[in-house]
Amino acid sequence: MGRESVYQLGYNFAEFFFIPSVTPEWIDKNVVFEGWDNIEKARAGGKGMFFLSLHLGNGDLASNAISMKGQEIFIITKRFKTKWFDDLWFSVRGAKGVKYIDAHGPNNAFEILKALKKNAALVFVLDQYMGKPFGIATTFFGKRTGTAYGLALFAQKTKSPVLPIYTYEGNDKKLHVVIEPAIDTSSMVTDDKDQTTLNMTQAFNDKLEEIVRKHPEQWMWVHRRWKDF
Repeated sequence: MGRESVYQLGYNFAEFFFIPSVTPEWIDKNVVFEGWDNIEKARAGGKGMFFLSLHLGNGDLASNAISMKGQEIFIITKRFKTKWFDDLWFSVRGAKGVKYIDAHGPNNAFEILKALKKNAALVFVLDQYMGKPFGIATTFFGKRTGTAYGLALFAQKTKSPVLPIYTYEGNDKKLHVVIEPAIDTSSMVTDDKDQTTLNMTQAFNDKLEEIVRKHPEQWMWVHRRWKDF
C-alpha cells in the first residue's frame, strides 16, 4: 500500500499539468462518472449543492471534468501568498472552468451563498487537520483530531444537499468520479446549534473514513491529519 501511495502521488502530480490539454473527447474516453444522476437530482432542487470530498485520486482533474460536463463548480481552498506562484498554480487547476473561493478570504461566506444561488456545486475538502478557531474536536479512524466545521454551518443555514464525491484510478486505468447520494442530515439536528454542528462534522468524517477504506492506497497519507486538537 505504501509503494502504491507513492506511485499515486507522483502520477497525480504529473497528471496535474495535463489539465489544460484535456478535451471533451479525452473525457469521453478516459473518465467514468458513477452517480451523475445524483448531481442532476440536487440541481433540480434549485438550492445549489455541497460536495464533501477528500485528497483521494486526482481531484483537480475530476473537478475540471465535472465542469466540462456542464456543472458549475467552486472549490473552497487556501491561496498562496506568493502572487506569481498562486497565479500559475490556479491557472492550471482551473484551466477548464473550475472556480475557487479563498478559504480564509474576508468575503468567502458571501461568495459561497452567491454561488449556491447560481445552482453551483461547492467543494469542501475535509480530510486535513484544522485547529481552532475554524476547527472542532472530532475523531477520524478512532483518533481525536480537529476538523473544519464550515460545511456543517453552511449546510444548516442553506439546507442545500451535501453529496460525498471522490475519484480514483480504476483497474481499467481510467479516472472514476463517484458522486454518492446526498447525506440525510435530519437525524443530526438538535435544538443545540453547536451540537448539531458537531454531529454533522463527525458524520462527514465518518463518510470520508468509509471512502478511504475503499481505496487506501490512493489517499494522500503525507499530511499530518492527526495533530492534537
